[in-house]
Amino acid sequence: MGTKAGGNVPLQNRVMPDGRIVVDPARGSFTGNRGILAFDDTGRLGARRWSHHAWIICTLEHPRGRYHGPQPQNAWTPLFFLDEAVALAAGHRPCGYCRRHAFDAFRTASGIDRAPQIDRALHRARVRRDRTQITHVALADTLPNWAFIRHEGAPWIVQGGFIRRFTPGGYRDRATRPRGEVTVLTPAPTVTALAGGYIPALHPSLSAP
Repeated sequence: MGTKAGGNVPLQNRVMPDGRIVVDPARGSFTGNRGILAFDDTGRLGARRWSHHAWIICTLEHPRGRYHGPQPQNAWTPLFFLDEAVALAAGHRPCGYCRRHAFDAFRTASGIDRAPQIDRALHRARVRRDRTQITHVALADTLPNWAFIRHEGAPWIVQGGFIRRFTPGGYRDRATRPRGEVTVLTPAPTVTALAGGYIPALHPSLSAP
């Protein structure tokens, strides 16, 4: 999944909750579409990080069973996420084709009815022109489950009265949910959807103690 089609070059296609796209061998649970992106001969991305504003979360395989590989010709370039909560933190939303039920639930929870409106709201809230992630500040005790915050310089996910540390292979350490203001990585419109009842598909490591 993470190597160049026809070769063994590892690709820079794994997305982190803080918006970085890195090389990592761990397998993701979902794939993402931002349009056609370009890799160089070493498998690294060029300057472009999206070619349209519809950043979506897709299943790993096409509903009709097709899979076009990690670097298809003349097609969108797959990116990969540990789970849907990570994809949401990076600014994506559910695909209306391969994940229609999830898209409808997200649309209802967000209070925004149409996909183009969701995409515009998310793009304003997720990334700057220089490709750095937009964050915002909130009181920790107001955040819904499955939002990501920055804690001790790393991404952590909110889970009840606790937070869990993200790693590319799964969630690890557990700490008490902080008090006071925290830096939120998940875009504000998506925090609204999580607060409105949207439940993302989560990595199994979150059920571990």
